[in-house]
Amino acid sequence: MLDAGFFRRWMTATTAVVEREADHLTELDSAIGDADHGSNLQRGFRAVSAALEKEPPATPGAVLALAGRTLISTVGGASGPLYGSLLRRTGKALGDAAEVTPEQLAEALRAGVAAVGQLGGAKAGDKTMLDALIPAADALSGSFGAARAAADEGALGTVPMQARKGRASYLGERSIGHEDPGAASSALLIGALADTADSAEAGA
Repeated sequence: MLDAGFFRRWMTATTAVVEREADHLTELDSAIGDADHGSNLQRGFRAVSAALEKEPPATPGAVLALAGRTLISTVGGASGPLYGSLLRRTGKALGDAAEVTPEQLAEALRAGVAAVGQLGGAKAGDKTMLDALIPAADALSGSFGAARAAADEGALGTVPMQARKGRASYLGERSIGHEDPGAASSALLIGALADTADSAEAGA
């Protein structure tokens, strides 16, 4: 079972990996976007960690809801609303339960991913964060490791695609050959989830 502490550790692990990979994300974004994806997410997740430390929520759903609200209020551009919606909707789907199963998290994450699709008007194959998130949410029913692998594969799979949504879509065919920064950062989020699960298992 996964409790609020697990979800707080997931958000802390995400903050750490975003800090580490911020320059790389910005480099990816400089090729097909505004060159601010890494710095935007860095600012957002630092604020998430600070908010969770200040007043730790008592349930998994509340942790993600607070994280989502914080990202929406601190991150500029499209990333804040999209990541914020992902986490808020996932948190809402988890409800008020003090503990949830991995299967319940997988189901809730699918609801969060659907919210991202609705907000951005994107679908699989459009070269967006959904290309990492959709396969990850589907694979999470199997295991955390499978979700990580699916997200990584999905992110790399955006390289040969032509962007159909977001700022990168303005580049047309010139967007081909570059990894989508949103898909790359989504893979980091899922990777941090798998790392958190591995640590919990090692400590059990």
